[in-house]
Amino acid sequence: MVKSILLVGVGGQGTILASKLLTTGLMEAGYDVKMSEIHGMSQRGGSVSSQVRYGDKVEASVIEVGGADILVSFEKMEALRWLKYLKPSGKVVVNDYQINSMPILSGKFDYPSGILEELASKAPTTVVDAAKHATEIGNPKVMNIILLGTIIKAMGLQDIDWKKIISDNVKVEFVELNLKALTLGMSLV
Repeated sequence: MVKSILLVGVGGQGTILASKLLTTGLMEAGYDVKMSEIHGMSQRGGSVSSQVRYGDKVEASVIEVGGADILVSFEKMEALRWLKYLKPSGKVVVNDYQINSMPILSGKFDYPSGILEELASKAPTTVVDAAKHATEIGNPKVMNIILLGTIIKAMGLQDIDWKKIISDNVKVEFVELNLKALTLGMSLV
């Protein structure tokens, strides 16, 4: 059976790094894995998505509308934007984090209110304050690793050697912090 994970966010949040670590772990565990990413205007704060599909045999890397088992959103408005890709039985993990887009910054639009309530009305939703937790453990930049931890737990992937994956792919001075963030993320789901 093929499982589909959709990670979405805004450029600079580490969405791509999280998906690459996830893909590496899944491959080392023996799964057939396909990953595709869309950067958009990511370096300018635009939308970023990464699609990871894994199983015994994965034919396509792209998740179709209504095909994601889990939607993990690093920014809450992005969760709404990508919600149509979630399976009817799918789950949402959303970071309670707001990044204002250019139209909002310029005053043309207001950031929508009620996003978390809207998500919860459409699918089982876990809200995570990854920014708060990352700051508490020492570095706001590990929000992405906390969210990776939520994916690992939600998808039942704890038996993979994530310590090795982190150690092999993160600068040595940040390994312990990232491992702490990963463990923390797993405890939030």
